[in-house]
Amino acid sequence: MSNISNLTSKILKDAEERKDSILAKAESEKASIIEKRNKEAKALEAEMIEKAKSEAQTRKERVISGAELKARNEKLKAKQAIIEEVFNKSVDELCKLSDVEYKTFIKESILTLGIAGDEKLILNEKGKSLVDNTLLVDINKELTSKGKKGLLTISTEVGNFKGGFILEKGGIEINNTFEALVSSLKDELEFEVANELFN
Repeated sequence: MSNISNLTSKILKDAEERKDSILAKAESEKASIIEKRNKEAKALEAEMIEKAKSEAQTRKERVISGAELKARNEKLKAKQAIIEEVFNKSVDELCKLSDVEYKTFIKESILTLGIAGDEKLILNEKGKSLVDNTLLVDINKELTSKGKKGLLTISTEVGNFKGGFILEKGGIEINNTFEALVSSLKDELEFEVANELFN
């Protein structure tokens, strides 16, 4: 009986030692797993913080870039408005020509155009009051001396423009209004005007 008791005692003692060994090993593995998970969590946290910083930086750069683009566009719009104003003032200045200068402009412009000489001259109210029969006869004489027909007539139509004139024949118009002349120069001169104003 004592053998059985000794055997049982030994088995219990071995079991107790194995239990302690298993528990110690489990505790060690638990600590190792917790440490590993803590490291992974810290690495993930650092990665997430870095990613958030990177995304925030990208978003910040995008916002700044958008703001700079908007500011550049607003500045460009303002410059274009100023340039447009300069060209509009040019038309207004042309409209301030004295009566003599206005008549000279009409006569010289017509004589430099490659026309047949039998067109209708469309004028605005001011032009109609200034271009009289004497000027028309003078223009027609000069056209004839250049080998043209010399049959220019003043149209009954009153032009809706600020100054200058339009020559019309058979539905085809030669637009020599101040607005058209300034507009035709606008593309050519816009760069120069911008340089003069803003540099």
